[in-house]
Amino acid sequence: MYDFIDRPVTELDNDGRFLLWAIRGWVHSAAKGSCPLRTLGRAFASFNAALVLPDFHMAMSLVSRRATERLSFAPMGCPRIAEHEALLLALWRDVGIGRRENVRATLAHVVPSDTVAAVAQALCRASAAMTVAGFGMALINPLKIED
Repeated sequence: MYDFIDRPVTELDNDGRFLLWAIRGWVHSAAKGSCPLRTLGRAFASFNAALVLPDFHMAMSLVSRRATERLSFAPMGCPRIAEHEALLLALWRDVGIGRRENVRATLAHVVPSDTVAAVAQALCRASAAMTVAGFGMALINPLKIED
């Protein structure tokens, strides 16, 4: 999470930018009462990632509805990565590199324990589908991390 928080969006690689756009788009679509699947469908399809959308939607729905605290997200055009966006980006990266125990431990702080497995499963399925579609989920990271 700390690799991403409050960093400029421009420091994300292309896959990270798409994922952040999708997270923000999902949240803002749901907040307006629109169907996120319909709102995001064309963009996912244009990246050959239409099969990712159902599991992405499931993960976002579960996190959104079951979060133990109110999550907040930046507006679509915000140039910086907000705290909860950073948390989700870190979860996606951890799923992509196989850190399943980290994913479950982090999710345990975000959603009730009876929801952790369902969110983790949706994230894993979506990540696998994104990898098949050509996204490097394991590689999402800021481009300019300094030691």
